[in-house]
Amino acid sequence: MKDLFEKMMKDAGPLGAHLKRAHGYFAFPILEGELGNRMKFRGKEKIVWSLNNYLGMVNHPEARRIDSIAAEKWGMGNPMGSRMMSGNTVMHEELEKVLADFVSREDAMLLNFGYQGVMSCIDTLVNRHDVIVYDAEAHACLVDGIRMHMGYTYKYKHNDIEDCEKQLQRAVKMADKNGGGILLVTEGVYGMSGSQGKIKEIVALKNKYNFRILIDDAHGFGSMGATGAGADEAQGCQDKVDLYFSTFVKSMGSIGAFISGPKDIIDYLRYNVRSQIFAKSLPLVVVEGMLTRMNMLKTMPELREKLWHIVNKLQRGLKDRGFDIGKTNSPVTPIYMKGGLPEATNMVVDLRENYNIFCSVVVFPVIPKGEIIFRIIPTAAHTDEDVDITLKAFEETKKKLDAGEYKADDIPDMADLPSYGQIGES
Repeated sequence: MKDLFEKMMKDAGPLGAHLKRAHGYFAFPILEGELGNRMKFRGKEKIVWSLNNYLGMVNHPEARRIDSIAAEKWGMGNPMGSRMMSGNTVMHEELEKVLADFVSREDAMLLNFGYQGVMSCIDTLVNRHDVIVYDAEAHACLVDGIRMHMGYTYKYKHNDIEDCEKQLQRAVKMADKNGGGILLVTEGVYGMSGSQGKIKEIVALKNKYNFRILIDDAHGFGSMGATGAGADEAQGCQDKVDLYFSTFVKSMGSIGAFISGPKDIIDYLRYNVRSQIFAKSLPLVVVEGMLTRMNMLKTMPELREKLWHIVNKLQRGLKDRGFDIGKTNSPVTPIYMKGGLPEATNMVVDLRENYNIFCSVVVFPVIPKGEIIFRIIPTAAHTDEDVDITLKAFEETKKKLDAGEYKADDIPDMADLPSYGQIGES
């Protein structure tokens, strides 16, 4: 018999393999100071493009004021117990009503966490007789929820409606055979590519096939649509989407999540989602803070207008300079480049240390070898100056990348990075 830990000591996994050299810089970096467009990294101020703070609510004075009052009033422990047993309050129910009304659904249910919540909802919605159809680029939380399913699953190519219909046809045959139903799972906005899910085209398939649809709109809620109600509002098909899920993390600067839909189905989830039944209720500090944020979302359109001003300026500037930003039609802004892990990491170092730009980079094994994606998240907290400085930095570092200046046999070691005194000022 082997020691359980033996395999972990021999193989740290594709990301963990770089732990010793990457930890604290490329992975698990520490940003310090007030959350916003500029923060400190290793003692120096950087323009930060890695925070999902779309509407700038994280440090908005009104949100912070209410958070402070709520913390003084309630503390972090109130209420105690699960919602079902002793943790329900009038304020929890009020927030659910506000959320349901905002996304034009009959009812909504609060969830303590987005990742855990949507996993549990998927697990609750289907049994072994049912079939799940899902997009190939679905977020990890959706994939993990689907993994728990004991029945059949069919994956379709990303945003490929022809393949989606093909998988639905397969699902119909299996569901008929097993006496089950079909759940289709997709996203409103894909957080890596920035492309919207083809929700309007997918729901049109309901005219031919009997299925229900759940969309995860974590990146669309608050940022997309005429009122910020999400990607399905933007695509004009809210009434065709059965279940709408989002977190409070991306646009609202908080924590927690919700799922909304027909009242009978939401009631079923309330009494069956195990991660909520057996977990402590969402603290009132968060709930009261979210009520304020929802009021801000409804009454302060200038937040969304500022976000889209920054998005359009940044994306237009990148395109004008010949950068490939793919098919994004949301605030998420990927920059596609060619190169391997050494080039990517050396470019990251140059951007951070000499241009004072902090953004996230994605390489193999997350994406195919030879490709690099810099993922930039514009927010309402950013300024025109931030955009101008960033465009210039990418223009200059791209020339270095193309000239082979970032080539190396291996990724840089943290010990080889310049000390603060050696870092050039941009």
